[in-house]
Amino acid sequence: MVGAVYGLAAMGLSLIWGVMDVINLTHGSMIALGMFGMYLMFMATTGNPYALLLPILAIGLLLGILVYWLSVHWVLGRSQLMSLLSTFAVNMAVIGIGTALWSTSPYNVNFTLKGITIGDYTFTGNHIAAACSALIIALLLELFLYRTRMGKAIRAVADNREAAELMGISSTAVLAIAFGIGIALALGSGALVSTLFPFTILSGGIYQLKSFVVTVLAGLGKPLGALAAGVLLGLLEGAVTPFIAVSWIPLIEFGLFVVVLILFPRGIFGKATA
Repeated sequence: MVGAVYGLAAMGLSLIWGVMDVINLTHGSMIALGMFGMYLMFMATTGNPYALLLPILAIGLLLGILVYWLSVHWVLGRSQLMSLLSTFAVNMAVIGIGTALWSTSPYNVNFTLKGITIGDYTFTGNHIAAACSALIIALLLELFLYRTRMGKAIRAVADNREAAELMGISSTAVLAIAFGIGIALALGSGALVSTLFPFTILSGGIYQLKSFVVTVLAGLGKPLGALAAGVLLGLLEGAVTPFIAVSWIPLIEFGLFVVVLILFPRGIFGKATA
């Protein structure tokens, strides 16, 4: 079930990559901020942490728009190295500030929901709640992109920015909102991860790497495809864990990453070019 959270994390990366052709290296640090955002809000309220997802997503949207104007807007249209360096600088700044505030000691959200047992398998309540939350967010994003005026504007800008501007769409505003949504999804996935595992300010890095794998599996601009690919990755981890050391799992994942790049350059759910 943790694969659904992997998919949610990848959706934000895929959206930004697909809409503005920017590889967002702040992704991991934003996932970590989502973890700490959930921890701090949970400690302040001591309520159900899953009820805190909405304010975390809203904060992520605003933070993403701010990061867009500070580090991304000025490098659009220039070499991709510029956007890599710009987002990497923000990533390092966030990690540095986070380390100063919270050190690199592990934290956890001390909350447990009752699980269910089916045959020989037991599913924890937290995993079920996190998977359901990720699925709901993915479905809402899909509806937003295909059923709302802003969502259609985002898809239009992603498809052809110049043509969209000729139709009266402000590409700058659309790109800022798309980047904000991508960061909001990163914070949301981090918040869900914090209810499952202990974390530090450095924990976002491994989930950023998993997001790249899931994005390649799904193909760009495929929110539900990213969710499905994340579930597949989670199932793969669960299937091999009893037989090999956990330290070998990243090697298997990146082996899969290379194989999919070779066999399906546009992703498993991507459309082949004519």
